[in-house]
Amino acid sequence: MLREVVHIDEELCDGCGECVPGCHEGALQIIDGKARLISDLLCDGLGACIGSCPQGAITMEQREAEPYDEIKVIRLIIPKGKNTVVAHLKHLRDHNETAYMRQAMEYMQLYRDDLPFNLDEVIREMHRPKIGVMKQAHGGGCPGSAERKIQKPQAPSFTATAAGGASELRQWPVQMHLINPASSLFAGSDMVLAADCAAFAMGDFHTRILKGKTVGIACPKLDQGGDIYQQKLVRLIDEARINTLTVVIMEVPCCSGLLQMAQQAIASSTRKIPLKMLRISIEGEVLQEDWV
Repeated sequence: MLREVVHIDEELCDGCGECVPGCHEGALQIIDGKARLISDLLCDGLGACIGSCPQGAITMEQREAEPYDEIKVIRLIIPKGKNTVVAHLKHLRDHNETAYMRQAMEYMQLYRDDLPFNLDEVIREMHRPKIGVMKQAHGGGCPGSAERKIQKPQAPSFTATAAGGASELRQWPVQMHLINPASSLFAGSDMVLAADCAAFAMGDFHTRILKGKTVGIACPKLDQGGDIYQQKLVRLIDEARINTLTVVIMEVPCCSGLLQMAQQAIASSTRKIPLKMLRISIEGEVLQEDWV
């Protein structure tokens, strides 16, 4: 399967930074006067940045989808210089991809004599304290879309119990436009694909459906880029190797598009996984629950 990834023509790029706010993943940054894609891992292929380049330096190119390989990525990034490498490593760290960051560091330690920069300087940069977590400037990306693993206490607090139950959300972000199929947060998980409205209609959504699972939410009627959603689902099945997919839809007819999207993704993937469907009434009752 092909996926789309940003391509930057550095000859055309003048470093104006207009493209950076359009990349909600923060995968685009201005470094050494040029726009740089610092991580294919965080490029979702939506192309939101393209319309913001006055020089026409940014286009989308199709590549054959394959599992993310940090060694291949760091090999491509190293020639772009120390600052780009540091930005890549910090981006991995900020998105909790510590395993990939460790792979990159081990590779550079192994070949440190061949690097076009001093590796010790990179290490010092990585250990500098963060200043202003919400500061974006030309760093790019929305802090609200940064990946986060949500740790759960062994037992719910009194406040959560008294309020009717603790949240079972395990990862952030949850919107399908923002989730990253290559994230380690999804690896080997059971996943829920839910209509935006479902958790509002169903009072026990967290305890009955979400507990122990990762999640993506979408509206098949209002969201644009349904084909991107389907491609992400294929990657979640083939690359993240999710175990099962549970689709939660509302009883309204337009919501069935989410189930069709999941079925098409499974049909297009190389792995076949179990698919469950739950149809919820506007009053929050489960009208139908079947493996399909």
